[in-house]
Amino acid sequence: MIFNTFVYYFLFLVPGAALFRLAPARGRPWVCSLTGVAFFVYFSAVQFGGWWGAACILIFLWEATFRSLYGPRSRACLFGILISVAVLGVFKYWNFVTGLVTGPLGTNPVRWEEAFLPLGVSFFTFEFIHYASDRYRGKVEPGTFAEYLAFIFFFPTMVAGPIKRFQDFAPCLRNPSAEWATDWNRGITRILTGLVKKFAVADLLTSVTDHLNRADIAQAERWVLPVWLFAYGWKIYFDFSAYSDIAIGSGRLFGVKIPENFDWPYFRTNIAEFWRHWHMSLYKWLLDYLFIPLGGSRGSTVFTCRNVMVVMLVSGIWHGAGLNFVVWGAWHGLLLVIHRLWSRRGGTTDPRPESRAEKLGGWLLTYIAVNAGWAFFAMDLETAMFFFHRVVVG
Repeated sequence: MIFNTFVYYFLFLVPGAALFRLAPARGRPWVCSLTGVAFFVYFSAVQFGGWWGAACILIFLWEATFRSLYGPRSRACLFGILISVAVLGVFKYWNFVTGLVTGPLGTNPVRWEEAFLPLGVSFFTFEFIHYASDRYRGKVEPGTFAEYLAFIFFFPTMVAGPIKRFQDFAPCLRNPSAEWATDWNRGITRILTGLVKKFAVADLLTSVTDHLNRADIAQAERWVLPVWLFAYGWKIYFDFSAYSDIAIGSGRLFGVKIPENFDWPYFRTNIAEFWRHWHMSLYKWLLDYLFIPLGGSRGSTVFTCRNVMVVMLVSGIWHGAGLNFVVWGAWHGLLLVIHRLWSRRGGTTDPRPESRAEKLGGWLLTYIAVNAGWAFFAMDLETAMFFFHRVVVG
């Protein structure tokens, strides 16, 4: 992973943040843009698709140029959203979707054998969609060409988020925090926290979670299987929150505030609260750009539950191209629907405060349900079903 390399810190982060701090106001966006371009080209060439991956820099340049046509109620915004969805679809889902369609044939005649994922494609396309959508609705100022380049090329968030918003980023770009010492102290501390999470916890748990494969599942004692799955739940939390810590700390070196992504999600007492505190930037993105446009909860119960299921299915497939991710999204959608129906039993929410026993029970059910879902995230669908068969039947 990029954040684990000395190249990231000593070739890009420290020089980039120092240049940004020293540059005049007009030069700061260009520092972000140029360091971001260098970052994308270097790591794409080395790790993400080689020189073809590096050539995907043209996607950013197209987006930055085309966004000059965006405006309130402009069809260009809708076209921009369509292009972003198409970019994500072609690179991430082409082989998956065409494989499903051509499955009865036994072969996929249009399979893209040399397929690769551009660096950060899942994240930068969502930021493109955010900007086009908010410009269409008149909720964000256009900003300058240089500011938008800085927004899309800001490399600390390019790899694994958090998913930022232009209206939050632009003010930080124009007036970054002037407290150098405090920012660098807290930024470095946050980065070190992330590195400890990654190396001391997440990577250590990998020695346990690597057993989540069919061969080891078939041979393991039955009681060991849930232990492996719960270990995976903590591994993915520490792994992903570590990357968020490093990104947020890196932004702090620039004097740029990046949105938080995790807030003790495993200690929440229902599935809705879990999602409000797990990958928060994605949750808010799905809420603003999918759930609300679909109609949100402004209709009947059936209408609202349908919207919840659609959003979680999109969330599932966004995480990966596979039927297991579709099932993972459907699982969380079902949990959210059940929670919504339960909390609104009798036609309204229950105003009575929960007792400690109820909170404890809610937490335990939520924790078990979330971790059960990780089976579909960690394994292909067939292996996950075999895992549950062994847990239940033996």
